[in-house]
Amino acid sequence: MFQIAQLGTPTIKSPLELSTVKGDNIFNFITEEDKLVYDLSLENYQNCLSSNSAPVCLEKAGPREHLFFDPRTTKAAIVTCGGLCPGLNNVIRGIVMALHYFYGVKEIVGVRYGYEGLNPEVGHDLMPLTPEVVKNIHHYGGTILGSSRGGQEVTTMVDTLIANDINVLFTIGGDGTLKGANAIGEEIGKRGAQISVVGIPKTIDNDIDIIDKSFGFETSFDIASPIIRDAHNEAAGAMNGIAIIKLMGRDSGFIAASASLAMPEVNYVLIPEMAFNLYGKKGFLELLKSRLEAKKHAVIVVAEGAGQHLIEKETEVVDASGNIQHEDIGLFLKDKIKAYFKDHFPVTIKYIDPSYIVRSAPANSSDSIFCSSLAYQAVHGAMAGKTQFVVGKVNNKFVHLPIAAVTSKRKKVDLESEFWFSVLQSTGQPFSF
Repeated sequence: MFQIAQLGTPTIKSPLELSTVKGDNIFNFITEEDKLVYDLSLENYQNCLSSNSAPVCLEKAGPREHLFFDPRTTKAAIVTCGGLCPGLNNVIRGIVMALHYFYGVKEIVGVRYGYEGLNPEVGHDLMPLTPEVVKNIHHYGGTILGSSRGGQEVTTMVDTLIANDINVLFTIGGDGTLKGANAIGEEIGKRGAQISVVGIPKTIDNDIDIIDKSFGFETSFDIASPIIRDAHNEAAGAMNGIAIIKLMGRDSGFIAASASLAMPEVNYVLIPEMAFNLYGKKGFLELLKSRLEAKKHAVIVVAEGAGQHLIEKETEVVDASGNIQHEDIGLFLKDKIKAYFKDHFPVTIKYIDPSYIVRSAPANSSDSIFCSSLAYQAVHGAMAGKTQFVVGKVNNKFVHLPIAAVTSKRKKVDLESEFWFSVLQSTGQPFSF
């Protein structure tokens, strides 16, 4: 299930001066026998005992004693795709620094503007990357390589990699990017080429399956928290004031829920995983009315993908990445609330959409550490000749996962989880509207 593809047998001694002996106070190389149990539950443990079967395990990430690629002749490329996310530049910097200083790889290039940069007809030249070029980029949001949505012809992209003598391709992106990386890896395999394709999961929505979290996620709700605080001040400053803050979360509500936990002034959190009604005795608008009658103000945080079932659409529109383009739930709620309270009492509504500010911010300290670690682990795995894998944390440990395993479905907020129950306890909202 979690078997990692290998280009060949690693035979080149690693330049890293690490240990193979425990107890000498030097970090040890990771071996292929170093596995981590995936399901840590007592139930799984008992099932394995009763069936006399081995548990499902994950391959531990980290430096290997022997490499597949000779650092002296290795050429690596880095590409960033999809929407912006805090930490992109940190990951780019980490990859370049690890390749250059850990392994002595001298040829590193950046692919400009996503997968477009692997299509020569578009005309984006490859960008040389050195420690001098990337040394300060972690101070800035966005990506120095640029980004784009949508894929290119897989055969064309592989032709470009081969023509430019690329040995390792690091792809930094979300679900669509990783699926593209897997397709590139499959085409490379068909041709018998020896190019490693590595994925570093990037999604501000934190919706990549299996892994604990994706980079940039913590920064996102860190940036959103003071915005919510100020929105609360705005709402409380008016009689029957209502603040609506729309946060990112196309299919998953992790940012909205986490930001609301971090800033507990929020009274209602609406996320894509929950269906809710506007009208009726237990509908959202009636609950909002009761809140205003009692407290005279309310703060609502809504994920961009929430409530789409309430909005009539003539046709569904998709973006270049194949994602359904959602209607603006924030403006929709503002209009419905305004119309509803026209028959009850005056309200003051403020609608705030800080999405582009949040996603363009530089990584905070926690994410910065995480980004560097992801970059280092990706480089270690790539130099050992592993391919079509992503690096991420599972059960708080860095592991390798097949790209196909994390792109089969999107991670969602479990409405029966302790996490969501914590949100409900913080806001005081009911389990359903």
